[in-house]
Amino acid sequence: MTPACKILQSQKIAFSIHEYQHDPNVKNFGLEAAEKLGLSVEEVFKTLLVTDDKNFYIAVIPVQYQLSLKKVAAALGCKKLHMADVKDAERLTGYLVGGISPFGQKKRLKTVLDQQATELEKIYVSGGKRGLDIGVHPNALQQVLNAAFADIVDAD
Repeated sequence: MTPACKILQSQKIAFSIHEYQHDPNVKNFGLEAAEKLGLSVEEVFKTLLVTDDKNFYIAVIPVQYQLSLKKVAAALGCKKLHMADVKDAERLTGYLVGGISPFGQKKRLKTVLDQQATELEKIYVSGGKRGLDIGVHPNALQQVLNAAFADIVDAD
């Protein structure tokens, strides 16, 4: 039971656990999860860390998209953001890259969830380790993390 699962359990949030055999040669963890779990890429979301060099933030977006740093900065009220360093991401969340869950991180960070999630009954996010995804209603994710919904993907 990962910290992500424990948080959801403790808050009595309905979720499902989906495990698969992670291939260590795969670098696109989200697309691997969608493929191995038989899900559409629209349903599987990745958790990304961004920073303005003072603060760190979480962005949760569908795996087939790139994050728009301009849009997420606007949604967070920041001037400019860039992707966080892998070491910082792992240190702050307590998870390895490819297994970073938006839930149960060492430090609660301000979170923005792409608005496309509102169109789905369930989205799948990392459960806290590679090869483990959690299915959860987007509103539950928003509630647990006090996240904002915004258009934060690069649509080009």
